[in-house]
Amino acid sequence: DRCYITLTQALNLTLGGAPAGPAGTGKTETTKDLSRAIGLQIVVFNCSDQMTYQTMAQIFMGIAQTGCWGCFDEFNRISIEVLSVVSTQYKTILDAIRQ
Repeated sequence: DRCYITLTQALNLTLGGAPAGPAGTGKTETTKDLSRAIGLQIVVFNCSDQMTYQTMAQIFMGIAQTGCWGCFDEFNRISIEVLSVVSTQYKTILDAIRQ
């Protein structure tokens, strides 16, 4: 229940959410269930160390254009250099949505 409340509050504030916990505890399924409950499409991406900032930019463009949620499973596998650029891309998108 706490996860649902936190994610819906983040949605209301135009923020993102990052459920954390041990493997196999249902983080992805909980996120998918919540998106269905509020009527938003969700696309799940299985991240790997092969993802680049260009790949992530393409994914973000698609998500921003369709208005769906993106669930990045195994996000911790992305290299720190790529995550640095991705955080800037994500902030730019959120700033644009808020305006």
